[in-house]
Amino acid sequence: MRFSVVTSYLLCAAASYANAASLFGLSFPEPPSANKPIPGDSPLLQCDVDQSQSLDVTQVNLVPNPPQRGENLTIAAAGVLQTTIEEGAYIDIEVRLGYIKLISQTYDLCEQLEENDIDGLKCPIEEGVYELNKIVEIPSEVPPGKYSVIARAYNVDDEQITCLTGEVIFPAY
Repeated sequence: MRFSVVTSYLLCAAASYANAASLFGLSFPEPPSANKPIPGDSPLLQCDVDQSQSLDVTQVNLVPNPPQRGENLTIAAAGVLQTTIEEGAYIDIEVRLGYIKLISQTYDLCEQLEENDIDGLKCPIEEGVYELNKIVEIPSEVPPGKYSVIARAYNVDDEQITCLTGEVIFPAY
């Protein structure tokens, strides 16, 4: 089985673009019924569950959980992709530290998968069952605080691939 395409990108992109910790700091004002826990040992939730999504994230495990400054974070995730991801797919990521918005940006999903060498995946990515095992370094310089992230991935036709959200707290030194 291969890395979970969207899950791996969502996890790695947030880590890359928000001092590695931001991806796991997820919490935004959405109705409780719009989120569902993802099985496994992580703070991640699948969001927008009342909307059609083509990726069902079936499990995410983080070691260590919660992530620790200055340590490697091992991400193991699995999911079922029900539609092909094609060139032009994109991901919207918003990262906050408390109430401060650190990032609100759109990235080319296919480009990011290639740049981050996610299991050699290249678009188009066919439907199927995927698994992820990725190691990400959490910088020791991550400031203390509550990090929140929401990441929504869309195919070229603006159909939602998935939505992930969650939060992590890095205590004061």
